[in-house]
Amino acid sequence: MATYRQMGRLLGITARLSRPSLAVSGYQTAALHWPSHNTALPNRWPHNPHWVVPGRTMFVQTQDTPNPNSLKFLPGRTVLESGTMNFAGPRDAHCSPLARQLFRIEGVKSVFLGPDFITISRSDENMEWKVIKPDVFAAIMDFFTSGLPVVNEDSTPSADTAPSDDDDEVVAMIKELLDTRIRPTVQEDGGDIVYRGFEDGVVKLKLQGSCTSCPSSIVTLKSGIQNMLQFYVPEVESVEQVKDEDEEDAAQV
Repeated sequence: MATYRQMGRLLGITARLSRPSLAVSGYQTAALHWPSHNTALPNRWPHNPHWVVPGRTMFVQTQDTPNPNSLKFLPGRTVLESGTMNFAGPRDAHCSPLARQLFRIEGVKSVFLGPDFITISRSDENMEWKVIKPDVFAAIMDFFTSGLPVVNEDSTPSADTAPSDDDDEVVAMIKELLDTRIRPTVQEDGGDIVYRGFEDGVVKLKLQGSCTSCPSSIVTLKSGIQNMLQFYVPEVESVEQVKDEDEEDAAQV
């Protein structure tokens, strides 16, 4: 979920969070360096086929999130054209060849796909990221050079905050605030929020990606998102988190 400084931004407090450069510890990079076609240097070619992609160089960066069990991977290219997709477990990944490939890696608990990033959550906090990251790097690089679609054509990314003709004025305003002011901030931390309804003054939201099990998620919901919505939409009395059955099952595993 959003860090405390980012929650300040949600509340209108002046707090600018500048992304660290690649030299800052929050980012790490894996790269593919293509050998020349000079056959006189055969021993310098990489032996792992996952790292060999003809014709170009690919960089994958990592960014820490407020959730120590989630890590954000940035492949340097578009992941989803629009919306986001969350996969709480392998059985949910039937519609995404990329997610299925990532779930084959030991230690991967959930996969979240954003516009230009992939958030991986680990199943065991005792398993160090330095053990998981090399396999994730290789899987991402291998996938994006395979020509396979990230998601199947008949699958649609989540667009629950999109306006609908059935929305009244209050719901339309809530969705607009979520989509334009709140979701971009949350996605910077490798997560997302999905609108699940508004009833009796209560806005129901579903947390995804790094937000799902983030220790600061409740604080962000109440002190950040709730306060902003109440400021602009007086009809909002509170914000509550909702979970799907598959997420509750995955949390117990």
